[in-house]
Amino acid sequence: MSLQRSLNSRQISMIAIGGSIGTGLFLASGNTIHLAGPGGALLAYTIMGVMVYFLMTSLGEMSAFMPTSGSFYTYAARFVDPALGFAMGFNYWYNWAITVAAEIVAATVVMKFWFPDASPFLWSGVFLSLFVGLNIFSARGFGEAEYWLSLTKIIVVVAFIILGGAMIFGLAGHHRVGFSYWQLNGGPFQGGFWALFGVFMVVGFSFQGTELIGVAAGETVDPGKAIPAAVKKVFWRIIIFYILTILVISCLIPYTSNQLMSGEVKASPFTLVFENNGIPFVASLMNGVILVAILSAGNSGMYASTRMLWYLSHQKHVPKIFSRVTERGIPVYALLATAAVGLLAFLTASFGNGVVYLWLLNASSLSGFIAWLGIAISHYRFRKAYVLQGGRIKDLPYVAKGYPYAPLLAFALCIIIIAGQNYNAFLKEHVDWQGLVVSYIGVPLFLVLWLGYKFSRKTKLVNLEECDFKVWP
Repeated sequence: MSLQRSLNSRQISMIAIGGSIGTGLFLASGNTIHLAGPGGALLAYTIMGVMVYFLMTSLGEMSAFMPTSGSFYTYAARFVDPALGFAMGFNYWYNWAITVAAEIVAATVVMKFWFPDASPFLWSGVFLSLFVGLNIFSARGFGEAEYWLSLTKIIVVVAFIILGGAMIFGLAGHHRVGFSYWQLNGGPFQGGFWALFGVFMVVGFSFQGTELIGVAAGETVDPGKAIPAAVKKVFWRIIIFYILTILVISCLIPYTSNQLMSGEVKASPFTLVFENNGIPFVASLMNGVILVAILSAGNSGMYASTRMLWYLSHQKHVPKIFSRVTERGIPVYALLATAAVGLLAFLTASFGNGVVYLWLLNASSLSGFIAWLGIAISHYRFRKAYVLQGGRIKDLPYVAKGYPYAPLLAFALCIIIIAGQNYNAFLKEHVDWQGLVVSYIGVPLFLVLWLGYKFSRKTKLVNLEECDFKVWP
C-alpha cells in the first residue's frame, strides 16, 4: 500500500498561508527590530520575503508537475545528482525530527506560565502524544488540524495589524505616533549593513515551513490545481503577515527598548504593543496564541519528517519497515520512529547541561536553508531538462516567475546567509572556534552525507537529456 491523496485545496492553501507563522514572528521579530532598527528589520524581511517567494514558485512549478512526498529528495536526485537527493532527504527528515523536540521544549516553557509547578516531562508526554495522535489516523486529520491552527494564527495577526494600525494613526483612543520612533538615535537603520546582515538568519528561520506544500503535494487530491493556488497566496501572505506586522511593531515600540531583547512570552512584541498602551490581560492571551503556533509547528514537523522517512525507505536507504503504511495510508512505523527521535532530543535538553541538545538544534537550524538551496538548483536544472527534452512551458500546470534569474538569486542569497550566520566569531580579537563549530555543525553533517554517498556509490551529475520526469510515488 502507498500514501493516499486526501488533502484538499482548502487545507493545502491554509498550510501555505499559515505554515510559517510561528514563534519566529511572535517572539524573534522584536529582537530583529532592536538589532537592525525599524528600517533594517523591514528591509531584511522584504529581501527574505522576495527570496522565499521565488523559492516557492520554483517549488510550485516542480510540485504541480511532479507531485511526490519525496519532494526535495526526488527533485535533487533526478535533476542534479542522486547523492545530493540522498543528503537532502536525510537533511530534511533530521531537520523536522529535531524541530519536533524543539517545539516540545518550547511548549513546556509556555505551560509554566499557567502551571509553574508542573513537571516538564508531563507536558512533553502530552504534546508528543498530541502530535502523534493528529498524524496517526489520516493525512486528512493532519490537514484539518493544521487548517484550524493556521486559521487561529492568521486571525490573531490580522487583528493585531488592524488594531495596531488604528493606534499608529491616533484612532481607538490612542495618541498618534506615526513614524516618530523611526527617528531615534541613529535613525531607522541602526547598526548599518552589518546589523542588517546579522539578522538575516533569524528572519529566514521565521519563513521556514513554507516549503511544506512540496511534501504535502504527494497526498493532495488535485495537485495540478491545488499547488498553484497555494503558491499564488504566498506573495500576499508575505506582504500582509510579515511586512505589515514589522511595520506596526516598529511604529508602536521604540526599537531602543530593552524589552525587545528578551525572547520570553511576556516580552513578545505582540504582547508589549498592547501592554504598553494600557490594554490588560494580553500576556495570557498571547501565551495561548504562541502555544497554538508551537502546536502548529510541531504538527507540521511530525508530518513532514514522517513522509520523508517513508520516502527514504521506499528508496531503500533505511529499513523497509518504515515504508509500510496502514489501510488509511499512514506510514505508522516512520511516524513512531520520528516521535522517538523527538523524544530523545527532548531528553538531551532535560538532563545534564543541554550541550548535546544545543548542538542538535544548531545542526537542524541550517537544514531549512540547505533545503532551500536544493530547491533553487533543482528547479534551475528541471526547467532546462524539461525544455531540452521537448516539453513546452505552456503545458506546465504552474510556471514559476523570473526564471532563470529567480532561482539563481535565491541560491546565491542562501549561500551568503549560511556562510555569514556567525560572522561575529571572526571579528573578535581571537576567533571564537567553539562558537563557529556550534553555528556551522549542520554544514559538515550535510557534506558527510552528500560526499559519503557520492564516493561510495560513484554517482555523477545527471545529464539533462536523461532527467526522469516520471511521477512515482
